[in-house]
Amino acid sequence: MNESHTWHVVTIISLVTVLLRFLPFAIFNGKRKTPQIIEKFGKVLPYAIMGMLVVYCLKDLNFASVSNYLPALISSFVVGILYVWKRNTLISIICGTICYMILVQIIF
Repeated sequence: MNESHTWHVVTIISLVTVLLRFLPFAIFNGKRKTPQIIEKFGKVLPYAIMGMLVVYCLKDLNFASVSNYLPALISSFVVGILYVWKRNTLISIICGTICYMILVQIIF
């Protein structure tokens, strides 16, 4: 691929991303009531996504040795405890990731 083609692809992807980000605001501006299904998705999807992340992160655990599964389990507990304590998904995920990386890189 030449450089011109790459810039065209990046530009198109950027425009589509911007369009997808602003489209809900254009459709559901303050004049119309948000449909109930969208409101329900807004309440249910964050928990479903968190559940999928847990399954994805823990699906390949190998219980052959402690160093294979203990960092993931400790980090999962850190995420859970931080979320219950702070009620902030972003902080709990970031701290859990940092905990996992420290455990894998330095301790285990």
